[in-house]
Amino acid sequence: MECPGRIVVVSADVGAGHDTAAAELTRRLRGRGFVVDRLNLLDVLPRPVHWAFKEAYRGILRWLPWGYEALFALTSRSRLSASMVRALLRPVRRRMRRAIPPDARAVVTTYPFANQLLGPLRRQGRLVVPVITYVTDFVVHPTWLSPGVDVYCTVRHAEVRPSGAADGIDVTVVQPLVSRAFSAASAVNRREARQRFGLPPHGRLALIVAGAWGAGDVEATVAEVSATGRVRPVVVCGRNEALYHRLRRSVDHVFGWVDDMPTLMRAVDVVVENSGGLTCQEALACGVPVVTYRPIPGHGRANASILARTGLTRLVPDSAQLRPALDDLATGETRPARTGGSSRVDPAGLVAEAASGPVSAGADDTRRRPLMDSLGDAVAVVAALLQSSGGPGTGSR
Repeated sequence: MECPGRIVVVSADVGAGHDTAAAELTRRLRGRGFVVDRLNLLDVLPRPVHWAFKEAYRGILRWLPWGYEALFALTSRSRLSASMVRALLRPVRRRMRRAIPPDARAVVTTYPFANQLLGPLRRQGRLVVPVITYVTDFVVHPTWLSPGVDVYCTVRHAEVRPSGAADGIDVTVVQPLVSRAFSAASAVNRREARQRFGLPPHGRLALIVAGAWGAGDVEATVAEVSATGRVRPVVVCGRNEALYHRLRRSVDHVFGWVDDMPTLMRAVDVVVENSGGLTCQEALACGVPVVTYRPIPGHGRANASILARTGLTRLVPDSAQLRPALDDLATGETRPARTGGSSRVDPAGLVAEAASGPVSAGADDTRRRPLMDSLGDAVAVVAALLQSSGGPGTGSR
């Protein structure tokens, strides 16, 4: 079969949700015969910026959550925050353009700041192939929005912030970029799943997840879920080794990074999560009821509000309501509908169609601006990113 062309998928190793969505899209596109290149946006930035941005973001979530909440709320009100990020990323546009192979037929992003680099290149005619973005959250924060991006793919019920910002942009509702292993009819049953992970064969289990970084009040959540007496906690700490070793002292079933999440989800009765990210979408695709409890600030709380309002998950506001919520969901009395089937549009199909079309410039604005890759620019970039980072997800596991 003749190769239909090359596609570049741009993500970022901030948490795991953006990368997991990119990996699933890559798998589907390669299945259609495309050559797919994966690009980590942070690798395009100067090395000190890469490290400083990721560690500062992680630190803000852990030590200054109230600050992140305030920043997210403030930057959600207008598209000015995106303009600031776009301006401060300008020095690295040349790096980004060089990272795109000349034979690429389309570029897809799963991380918002990538749009602030690729959108201007597309609009100015420096990038002549379509730029498509897959939004990993239920909230389309202004930092996702950039002139020049051709199509924004969102899952059903996603909301664009601020209200009315969707006017004039192409938003297409698509299927979640969740591995089909989560909804496969031939998957293992609960008994086999529990056996694989060394879990008790009887009794109700609650899977507690907090993203790849184990962000949020995970230890408090574990203690309060245990105190209900209704379920036994099974905790996934992601790559947070310190959290893993602390919980191992008091909790029977604790895991670090888990590769086989479809099987683990089939072993439990309910999932307790705090960010509304890709893991939440995976649980819903698997048909496991979801409780959102102690949501992390910013995008976590915004996602939780949308998910609860649409009936996809159960948002529990305090520990007093945790016990009845777990009773209802674990016994199957009020299970939410699956997200599967909410849209027939496969993101990979949409990208493939765009990549098969004629190459054309994005806009007739061909102005050239001086670009520099100096250390001074790197310092300016990292300072701005730390002030304007409302919106990127913490990942799925």
